Amino acid sequence: MTRPRFVLPAVLALALAACGGESEPRLPVTVDGLQTLQVATGDAAAARAWDGVVEAVRQATLSAQTSGRVTEVLHDVNDRVSAGDVLVRLSAVEQQAGVDAARAQLQLAEASYRRMARLAEGQYVSKMQLDQARAERDAARAQLANVGQQSAYTTIRAPYAGIVASRDVEPGESVGVGQLLMTVFAPDALRIEVSVPQSDAEVIRTNAVATISFDDGRRVEASDVTVFPAADAATHAVKVRVQLPALDPVPQPGMTAKVAFPAVKGDAFPRIPVSALVQRGEVNAVYVLTEGRLSLRQLRLGERSGERIDVIAGLKPGETIAADPVAAQQALVAARKAD
Repeated sequence: MTRPRFVLPAVLALALAACGGESEPRLPVTVDGLQTLQVATGDAAAARAWDGVVEAVRQATLSAQTSGRVTEVLHDVNDRVSAGDVLVRLSAVEQQAGVDAARAQLQLAEASYRRMARLAEGQYVSKMQLDQARAERDAARAQLANVGQQSAYTTIRAPYAGIVASRDVEPGESVGVGQLLMTVFAPDALRIEVSVPQSDAEVIRTNAVATISFDDGRRVEASDVTVFPAADAATHAVKVRVQLPALDPVPQPGMTAKVAFPAVKGDAFPRIPVSALVQRGEVNAVYVLTEGRLSLRQLRLGERSGERIDVIAGLKPGETIAADPVAAQQALVAARKAD
């Protein structure tokens, strides 16, 4: 959500002071009638969560295996396809010409071999000549099979039932060998992998249960949890693979999600609404109301869960903050003008 661009006097003053300027931060200003809320304590009993990305166990990246021009694109992103469905067609003019030429060459080679075979029966030709005719016939058959395969490459089909994840060509476009055409994934085999500390991995191993939370608000239980047997030598973290159940709508590969393990308890950090934050670049702050006086305070943030976020440093449970930073800024300006 884009926030209005308003001046943050306290932040600017702090920045000037840090740079060795002569300006001093202004004192807090007394304001009345501002909508506020009290900082809540996070639930220490809640499961700790890690960020992960949805992956498809079966995902086929379909690329051109012959050159040509795209004549048809029969499916688009999010379309469900069955195994063998035609996805893309390429022009087959050159490939068909190659097939016709190879078929004609094979007919000549077979006729020559049959003639040589009849002559060999009367010993009018040597065995070497007959073997050479047979070899030419076999080579012509192999050539026809090769160009026939090139012609088959002009029709791109779905390797299995799935969902189209990406479409990368348009009709009329010329493509070369290796160019990406379309990506298909199987929706019944999705997973997420996260890396957790070694100590947490051992706890998860004894209670292999996980809950996955998506940005759209859905929460589902993992159908299977696998803790890898060894830690990474560089990071000393252990990978945990979480299998997703069948979902509708289907999460797309690449989507982010949070994976929480009930076996690992979270920290009881104060938690505030994201809407109360003032964000400017890398600076996160809130307006704090103390004894009727308003001031801006910088925060160090933790994990976000829906529309609320943990505050690692900068606030204590029970403190009062402005619910609307825009209204707080306007009240601050008005109060200073009145002084």
